[in-house]
Amino acid sequence: MPAKIKIHSFSKLEAVLIHDAEPADFERAISASGYGKFNVILYIISTAAGWSSVFETTTMSYVFPAAECDLKLTLNDKGWLNAVTYAGMISSAFIWGFLCDTLGRKKLLIIGLLLDGLFLMMAALSQNFILLMVAKFLGGFIINGPFAALTAYLSEFHCAKQRARVQMILGAIFSLGNLILPILALIILPVNMNFNLGILEFHSWNIYLMISSLPALASGIAFIFLPESPKFLMSIGDNEKALDVFKEVYRVNTGFSAESYPIKYLVDETKINNFDISSTTSDVIVAKTTQQFFKEGIHQIKPIFVAPQITKILLVFLLQFMIMMGLNTLRLWLPQIYQAMNDYQFYHNESATLCESLEVFQPKNDGINITKITQCVVNSNNTEVYTNSMLVATTSIIGYITAGTLINSLGKKKLLGILGLISGSMAMTLYFSKTVASTIAFSAMFVTFGSIGINVILAVVVDLIPTSLRTMAVSLTMMFGRFGAALGNLIFPYLLESGCAPPFFSVGSVMIGCAFLAYFLPDTDMKALL
Repeated sequence: MPAKIKIHSFSKLEAVLIHDAEPADFERAISASGYGKFNVILYIISTAAGWSSVFETTTMSYVFPAAECDLKLTLNDKGWLNAVTYAGMISSAFIWGFLCDTLGRKKLLIIGLLLDGLFLMMAALSQNFILLMVAKFLGGFIINGPFAALTAYLSEFHCAKQRARVQMILGAIFSLGNLILPILALIILPVNMNFNLGILEFHSWNIYLMISSLPALASGIAFIFLPESPKFLMSIGDNEKALDVFKEVYRVNTGFSAESYPIKYLVDETKINNFDISSTTSDVIVAKTTQQFFKEGIHQIKPIFVAPQITKILLVFLLQFMIMMGLNTLRLWLPQIYQAMNDYQFYHNESATLCESLEVFQPKNDGINITKITQCVVNSNNTEVYTNSMLVATTSIIGYITAGTLINSLGKKKLLGILGLISGSMAMTLYFSKTVASTIAFSAMFVTFGSIGINVILAVVVDLIPTSLRTMAVSLTMMFGRFGAALGNLIFPYLLESGCAPPFFSVGSVMIGCAFLAYFLPDTDMKALL
């Protein structure tokens, strides 16, 4: 009885401290740590890390017009350079999920981002096509790790109520990265640079690639000073370190001392999951054999490919394959297309239709390509190429934000059908484009609606697949999508050489095909996209 009287005489904070003397689960612990300065710092560092993923896949599309003479690039070479990054991503699709859950999010982010920065630097120092190919493949192989770890890391410093905000912020980070690239290109690539440093020859595109490596290197170093994910620490049984992390986040967010953090004990998640590792450490978990990794991978993948999941997931795989094939093929070739239009206007002193501008890529009647019988000259008067790309990126950001408000009223299935029809129609309409302005408008709408479509498909996966299988299902969905992107970039040069209609009608048909396939998707919950 006296104890009760004493409790009622406590302040609100003291009452919370006594209440939270019982072991707390992750949700209670992270909620108690608050939301504030620490999260802002995390967003700033994550912005640089997120940009590294965008830069790895997209920089080459801006480099091609500037580097084609220095590296003697053909259309097919450009297709391979776009595709090889995705090939690297596909080859490492199954590795990073396991490493993320064994090495930890922080360690993987540091190692992955620093390696990605080094491979981007290697690409910047490349003096020939082969070395550039190797660097881009290695960059693609590595970037999957930080990409997966960043999503998990950000989510695990937020409570369930704030986790939806994380997806919105990640989407904004990637969209902003697509805007930063043409801005950098506008500043650097038109500058006439040509100097030697030992045996290495440098041009503006080398400097551009060097600068694009800085976000990965900077964020890799920055993550050294951030704590490990408390969720990961709890999952391996290291509650003492996890509690220290919660206290530090609480101190930074609230300004109060770490000792005043209301949670004093954490639940033992390893025993909740019927896996007692009290006699082991995370190092033991990390030291798994290749055979154990393989068995775990089969164990995680197998349930996805049995009824009732298999028909749903195969349809989603096909949709993502097609939409990423269409979007990431034409999107990555847009700067080259804008450059062709700009070159025509520069050399002929008059504007032309899109198809007239693209005749430069088509063989002459005698089978000899015009690029082989004329001297290779780079037109550095190409400010419009980069401003056009900036307009497309800005439109995508606006469209991405707008999609979050539409999905609840339309539903994912209907929205995906609309997106496929509009983006496919815009791709086909490019064939009829007569002016630069109409080309920008049609391509911006194509990229915007196609980009939203990719995110809608991932949201559909989350709705269709049970929680325990979602991470692997999303990884496999992205792997099929990247395979489509790689294949599309290998085919696109041949389409360009065959005439004006084939590239745009092929891409448009693929996107419209996605709209029709979306009809066979089951209805899903009306959850927010972002």
